[in-house]
Amino acid sequence: KVIWTLLVTILGYASTLPVGDDSICTAEELAKYSIIFTGKWSQTAFPKQYPLYRPPAQWSSMLGVTHSSDYSMWKKNEYASNGVRDFAEKGEAWVLMKEIEEAGEKIQSVHGIFSAPAISSGTGQTSTELEVHSRHPLVSFVVRIVPSPDWFVGIDSLNLCEGDRWMEEVSIDLFPYDAGTDSGFTFSSPNFATIPQDTVTEV
Repeated sequence: KVIWTLLVTILGYASTLPVGDDSICTAEELAKYSIIFTGKWSQTAFPKQYPLYRPPAQWSSMLGVTHSSDYSMWKKNEYASNGVRDFAEKGEAWVLMKEIEEAGEKIQSVHGIFSAPAISSGTGQTSTELEVHSRHPLVSFVVRIVPSPDWFVGIDSLNLCEGDRWMEEVSIDLFPYDAGTDSGFTFSSPNFATIPQDTVTEV
């Protein structure tokens, strides 16, 4: 069952500098998008062990990045970084932000960071805007499932550029992932570190 729906809609684009011939994306240099996230985690749709209190079902704030193929925030079947681990387990973004900033400084692979407010229940919406660049057309983000041991929903390297144009609108159903860092089996399981660490897998 789908617990999140992602809608990405273009707001506009602009060209200010010529794009190199070696660029795969030859669309106008900058594009601005609006993204809307809809949580569908209700007790009716997902009655099994649905968390009602301490804390009740909800979603953390979203942390995302627009980037090139030289950067990866997270990938299925690969090991989560320390930053993704902290975010998936505790909703703490400091280490992940540092990882993103270091990647941007070292290999110029990051164009921008974006965030959206938390959703205080299992169902609801949150939204924000982001800017992509012809050399940084990919979008990745994570949102922690609260409560949970280390579960999250997210996107890994969604490409908003199709050759010489920016996509007008994208709608995606999202499914939960396990960060592979905590072995808890239920939403409210106590902390139980996975040693050795496992890879990111679908729940």
